[in-house]
Amino acid sequence: MAVGARSGHDDPEEGCEQLAESPEPVTDRTARFGDDDGERSGGGGPGGAERSDGERDDGEGAPVTAKPRSFWKELPLLILIALALALVIKTFLVQAFSIPSDSMQDTLQRGDRVLVDKLTPWFGAEPQRGEVVVFHDPDSWLGDTPTVEPNMVQHFLSFIGLMPSAEEKDLIKRVIAVGGDTVECKKGGKVTVNGHALNETDFIYPGNTPCDDKPFGPIKVPKERIWVMGDHRQNSLDSRYHQELDGNGTVPNDKVVGRAFVVAWPVNRWSMLPVPGTFDQSGLSAAAAVAPAAVPGALGLAGAVPLVLWRRRRLTRTRTGG
Repeated sequence: MAVGARSGHDDPEEGCEQLAESPEPVTDRTARFGDDDGERSGGGGPGGAERSDGERDDGEGAPVTAKPRSFWKELPLLILIALALALVIKTFLVQAFSIPSDSMQDTLQRGDRVLVDKLTPWFGAEPQRGEVVVFHDPDSWLGDTPTVEPNMVQHFLSFIGLMPSAEEKDLIKRVIAVGGDTVECKKGGKVTVNGHALNETDFIYPGNTPCDDKPFGPIKVPKERIWVMGDHRQNSLDSRYHQELDGNGTVPNDKVVGRAFVVAWPVNRWSMLPVPGTFDQSGLSAAAAVAPAAVPGALGLAGAVPLVLWRRRRLTRTRTGG
């Protein structure tokens, strides 16, 4: 903490008062401090004079400032502030998670630490196709899978967000389809969303097929839910394997913790987690797919309204004239 120091010069107002009270011209003799000057300045004893700004003069013109607080006395306060900030960040902004399985290879490896954005959902943002998301176990997908019991220190660090949680049953998958989409995958084929095939070579595990181990669909994803799949298709118990549950294996949006946006640890694995380009193809959106079919109906309605109004006015004139 920087502490500002005063210049040490006498107060100009005091100097003016002394000069005004002196009946004789200023000379070397009158400028020197003596007993009379000491009385007029208000001090001059061994302990020094008290200045108007609260500092003390040591008798030689140098002010004596109060000593700053010891670092060790301020350390507990700094630690409390740091812990409070970490808790706020973990609760509302970013949280770290550890990857416990191989279901997202090669995008994520077992033991990777990812940072999850928890801020955007607070502003109403919903999961989007192609994002890697962390979500709470929706319908006992993990079954009786045991969790590691952390010690007291690990539990505390996890609580404030300084280390990943080891006891929560959370999963991490890629969003393939969102509410309103129709998703399907036949054996030997590609995953399709609203009739558009996805080119998944950028992120699917090398040597895997899109869904030969578990074909599915077509499935209409309910509103406020998502269809998720692991990048390591032949080693991921994702939405395909839970179709007997409510929502046909889809995950409610309110179970989503947030989007994983970066691999933060280990250092040699640091990388961003962008949305693959295949999810940006035109016409993929369910709304966009429905729009062309709705255009003829909309044009017909637009043309019919003026015709109906013209006919109504003509009938009104005929009745009035009769």
